[in-house]
Amino acid sequence: MRSLARRVPVLAASAALTVFAAACSTQASNTSTSSGTGASSRPASQGFPASVAAANGTVKVASRPTAILSLSPTATEMLYAIGAGSQVKAVDSLSDYPPQAPRTKLSAYQPNVEAIVAEKPDLVVESGDTGQLTKRLAAFSIPVLELPAPAKLAGEYAEFDQLGRATGHLARAQQVVARLRTQLHQIAAAAPHHARPLTYYYELDQTYYSVTSSTFVGQLLALLGMKSIADQASGAAKSGGYPQLSAEYILKANPDYIILADTLCCHQDAATVAKRPGWSGLAAVKDGHIIGLNDDIASRWGPRVTDLLRTVETAMAKGSSG
Repeated sequence: MRSLARRVPVLAASAALTVFAAACSTQASNTSTSSGTGASSRPASQGFPASVAAANGTVKVASRPTAILSLSPTATEMLYAIGAGSQVKAVDSLSDYPPQAPRTKLSAYQPNVEAIVAEKPDLVVESGDTGQLTKRLAAFSIPVLELPAPAKLAGEYAEFDQLGRATGHLARAQQVVARLRTQLHQIAAAAPHHARPLTYYYELDQTYYSVTSSTFVGQLLALLGMKSIADQASGAAKSGGYPQLSAEYILKANPDYIILADTLCCHQDAATVAKRPGWSGLAAVKDGHIIGLNDDIASRWGPRVTDLLRTVETAMAKGSSG
């Protein structure tokens, strides 16, 4: 979600995941996210009551939920991807995909318990336990499933499993994970091979916050044989993999590629980057190796991560043949 990317300094300090990248949706990702009425392979009565091991502890869901409230754009995409869209009653103000999601004015960062309870949900899904929401909603016997930004791909796959168990769509969730694994492997296999890793500067915002190769997005890009210039930055480890670089550091590192995750919020593109003092001499600028991403997709770790990898791989292939 876009606001997640805008909170980069705070998230970096807490070693949380911030953003991913992609510029275009593909047929594969649309197929995985657009269906909201797909049924689980098991009858609705099976699998409940369910106990789901999540980030906020063991979440007990008495029966198959029919009024889910999502306070996470990523969770919203995941719910529709696994076929639980028909069970979603309301989503937060930032959940803009898929377009049929019942968007409301509910805030994920300043959750209003009274407004949430008024929706009469039988399951609330969030990315962070803001304001001790789990505890506060427990007073109303409303279970809360926390699905925070994962540090690794395995974490994303595990969250699909948790959401599948909590909604009665475990089989469908496992199918989505299998498809993601296959698609990521295929995209990585199609990437051009180089004698050395291609370096990149991944821009989260105009204050030069970036990501290292150890982060979620860094691990995805590593599948394409890419390495972050932020790996050797001062404070990289202390920041949890999200250090704030300087213009001087970036110019000295001279990355092969520049990946922008601030095209919407900060109106950045190849032209604005080239106009920065000294940046016109960078290899990435001279070679046209600047990849502009959609901020929203770049900050979600759901079913459209394949768009992230495919977009970068396509740019790499174009750059190699150009």
